[in-house]
Amino acid sequence: MANDAVAGGFLRVAPAHSADDPVRSVLAAYTRDLVRAVDDTLAAFLAAEVDALAEIDAAMGGFAATARDSVLAGGKRVRPTFAYWGWRGVVGGDEALAPVLPAVAALELLHTFALVQDDVMDSSATRRGRPTAHVTVAAQHAAAGRRGDPGRFGETVAVLIGDLCMIWADRLLSRAAVPPARLLEVRRCYDQMRVETVAGQYLDVLGESDPANWSVDRALRVARYKTASYTVQRPLLFGACLAGIDADTPVIAAYTRYGLAVGEAFQLRDDLLGVYGDPATTGKPAGDDLRTGKPTALLLLARELATPAQRRTLERAGAGVGDREVQQLAQLVADTGAVARIECLISDRVAEALAALDDAPIDGTARTALTGLATAATSRRA
Repeated sequence: MANDAVAGGFLRVAPAHSADDPVRSVLAAYTRDLVRAVDDTLAAFLAAEVDALAEIDAAMGGFAATARDSVLAGGKRVRPTFAYWGWRGVVGGDEALAPVLPAVAALELLHTFALVQDDVMDSSATRRGRPTAHVTVAAQHAAAGRRGDPGRFGETVAVLIGDLCMIWADRLLSRAAVPPARLLEVRRCYDQMRVETVAGQYLDVLGESDPANWSVDRALRVARYKTASYTVQRPLLFGACLAGIDADTPVIAAYTRYGLAVGEAFQLRDDLLGVYGDPATTGKPAGDDLRTGKPTALLLLARELATPAQRRTLERAGAGVGDREVQQLAQLVADTGAVARIECLISDRVAEALAALDDAPIDGTARTALTGLATAATSRRA
């Protein structure tokens, strides 16, 4: 890997020198070693945690292993990646990663907590191309011939898995080798990220229960708090806190502006993938948002732009429609112009994010990586 060197387990990066190298190729090279470092940290941490729980009772070992598998079952490690570049942007290219790696990896445990419980709330059957945690546990319950409803048991245990992952995130975060006062500031940023995630999740649930009274503005607010905050903005600020930067600085202002823009664009891309994505690539069924009538910005924009006849048809979304009707509704949403409008909103936010980086006083390699991430995270197919 021409632009990366891994020495003593620490990720170190140097800027790309060839103008012919596409940003995304450079980004992929950098991210590959970072993801490996995060995954190795998680695997070592979780092995010890699973063993400790197995000592309580043999059944706990199976429970903990299911939680571990939920964490290690793939994923793009987006949040650790943004945290890493937020940190690297401040400290430059020579600082060793090892002291802050536990904190960066902890964000993936927090993400697993959110995913597992979100899948229960949404009754999702698959995640990353595999059965979701509650579906897996329900199947184990049924195979063992235990009493009670397997589905209910699976959901109950999945909530506990999510809770355990949040606790594990706290425990791993505490292992960051940074001064105590700095770790306290990091923790404040981390706690704010968690509060905003819960706020966004509540608004998301509320919107599904009252879609007729929801709006595009409120859908974008959900995107801001459920996704932008804990996917991009707060991880970047979390990384900056790990670097020891003061809160009232141009870097924090730039990261905040960039993070909100890319985070919202990330969710808007998710809205499109939820309807038009290839299940083989996304790992989730296509059209679920139309089956449930979820008031995403995409569907709400389609209703605003639709003709009266189109709007009457769109009202069927969420009424237990079948696969053929989902395809028809997806085409109708595109016909209203909503897809094109969402693509414009994504492009506008990416432009806003890149403008935020223009004058940001950050490391040059981090600027290159964040530029690539703004595009890669918002033009993805999964």
